[in-house]
Amino acid sequence: MDLSRYHRQILFRAIGEEGQTRLSQSRVLLCGCGALGTVLAETLVRAGVGFVRLVDRDFVELTNLQRQVLFDEQDLAEQLPKSVAATRKLKLINSQVIIEPHVADVASGNVLELAKGVDLILDGTDNFETRFLLNDVSLELGIPWVYGGCIGSHGQVLPIFPGETACLRCLMEDVPGPGTTETCDTAGILGPTVNMIASLQAVQALKILAGHKDQVEASLHILDVWDGTLRKMSVKNLRDQGHCPACHQGERAWLHGDRASQTTVLCGRNAVQVSPHEKRAIALPELAEKLRASGQVTVNPFLIRLVVEGGAYELTIFSDARAIIKGTNDPAAAKSLYARYVGS
Repeated sequence: MDLSRYHRQILFRAIGEEGQTRLSQSRVLLCGCGALGTVLAETLVRAGVGFVRLVDRDFVELTNLQRQVLFDEQDLAEQLPKSVAATRKLKLINSQVIIEPHVADVASGNVLELAKGVDLILDGTDNFETRFLLNDVSLELGIPWVYGGCIGSHGQVLPIFPGETACLRCLMEDVPGPGTTETCDTAGILGPTVNMIASLQAVQALKILAGHKDQVEASLHILDVWDGTLRKMSVKNLRDQGHCPACHQGERAWLHGDRASQTTVLCGRNAVQVSPHEKRAIALPELAEKLRASGQVTVNPFLIRLVVEGGAYELTIFSDARAIIKGTNDPAAAKSLYARYVGS
């Protein structure tokens, strides 16, 4: 492989030619292609990470363009799923990297297959249920992962090495309850926050993939871009001193589906994702024809958009039978709309 495009990165002594070769042979699962995910994906692809499996359940919306760096107004006009739109851009940036997009929700039923054969898992998600699932699969398969989250002007990053360092459940026993934490509905989100947190995640990823795991600190990094502060909280002894049910007792509640939700309220969107109990493929053109009598329908190879009840609700239906229902934050109302237009 021609490494000349990475010349400036190779000059950095901690990477060098050996580290760059390691990067080119590395395989990464990136879960989420929104704010954090787009910055992570672009950074990894430009750095020459050889294989990136990119998974996202969502489609491009107007409010994404403020901070999700791989999307533009053309992607919005084409109503593209995020993983598809991102892959199109990333292939133009670096044709040497293999990018494998998946339009899917990361869930207990598919996460083991998605994590198969990768060296590292990166968190680009926006909810703790998926993060606890990633924590479970990391522990189950022995794959390191890097947690990242941000809101408003602040965020956190934690690298996790299963069986060696504290996991997410060592730090946080359970998913925060509704209303107990800030969301983008209440606090908003700044683009610079996203860029800084994703960059900290990417640095940890480059260290791990280039063969410098020993240089990764067992610390929770806490950053506030508005205040200009960076704190590091050591978690070095947290695993050994605690009684984490995941680390010490092998509990995998999220991986086994015991804690899985069939509905997910989407942050800042006035929308709910509904996933059927049984995964099934939908023939989108056929369903689109059936729905034309119900409201305004548009369709592309990846999704159907249905606007109903005078524009009060918008259903985006994917080929895996998931739907994102915009116009409500009520899971019960979303399920009712799903049953009415998609079926139970």
